Amino acid sequence: MILPSETVNPHEAPPGAPAHAQPHWSPDHLRLHQLLRRQPQLLPAGTPLLLAVSGGQDSMAMTGLLEDLSRLHGWSLQLWHGDHGWRPESGQQAAELAQWAQQHELPLQIDRAEALAPKEAAARRWRYERLAHWAERLGCRRVVTAHTASDRAETLLLHLARGSHRRGLASLRRQRPLLEPAPPGSAAEPAIQLVRPLLLFSRSDTARLCRELGLPIWTDPSNADSRFARNRVRQEVLPVLEQLHPGASQRIGAQAERLAEELERDDELVALALAGLQATSTRQLPRAPLVALSLASQRALLQHWLSQHTQQPLSSRQLETLLARLAPRRGPGRLDLAGGWRLCWDRSTLALLGPTTGSPLHD
Repeated sequence: MILPSETVNPHEAPPGAPAHAQPHWSPDHLRLHQLLRRQPQLLPAGTPLLLAVSGGQDSMAMTGLLEDLSRLHGWSLQLWHGDHGWRPESGQQAAELAQWAQQHELPLQIDRAEALAPKEAAARRWRYERLAHWAERLGCRRVVTAHTASDRAETLLLHLARGSHRRGLASLRRQRPLLEPAPPGSAAEPAIQLVRPLLLFSRSDTARLCRELGLPIWTDPSNADSRFARNRVRQEVLPVLEQLHPGASQRIGAQAERLAEELERDDELVALALAGLQATSTRQLPRAPLVALSLASQRALLQHWLSQHTQQPLSSRQLETLLARLAPRRGPGRLDLAGGWRLCWDRSTLALLGPTTGSPLHD
């Protein structure tokens, strides 16, 4: 554990008093407060929040900021810590974090994984599943993570290197469903939302915040493990970019934000265009008007339409194959989709059939 600086903080609470007795206020608090006022759907006033806290500088800075701002927004805070069980000292760190949370009168839930494979994707899936469990149990419709602009820059670079679609480059949005959303028309209550309010801060900002707020930090040696692709980008790629173009991480993160906004705009426009094509049924599209459009527009409309119903976007290869088979001179056809869905078409109409639906088309 890295203890807070010994520098005297004039805003610090008296020894032994809960940290929330005298909340801090700084330009960083103001930046976050103003963002949440502009976008109140992120963390609605009075909402119980479940904060994912690893004990690192980002999540501790997030906890400190939200604890201070809770008096203005009326939130109740619950903390969750996931111990992957990959390091012998992780249990001791979890115990120290629990002691700190108790001193600050913040409820903390701790989960320890059993035989979890040391892979980024497996760890992320386990964390989100446990967060969903505790969010349901505690009645929290918002799960809050401490991703920063630096994380966003790393993600964009990794996806760019993999040749991701624009949607991949715009990942790490400020808000999204924690798990897969319920199918359209289901009676399920609104999905638990994953919110990332710290995307306006960099990793250097969170380190400074921890010093200024007197917050302890528990370091995780796995963050320096070069077996993980993200760590190599963080340690080897971004430092070079920062040397060449100081502030590169912030600008790359800002570009991801702009891409996310453009995608949101495009999704809304595609939905409007799709509504104009769907004259009788949301599960049918007229073939001739669709294939008369540019290939780019056909891709956008088909992907949006299919994802809207099946919750499973087509791969790039599937989408290109489908476009070729829908060309004007091609005849009727069928494509089996994930989850038992089927797409059938004749010369006039495309129809999407659910797992138990018979064909409405006539050859």
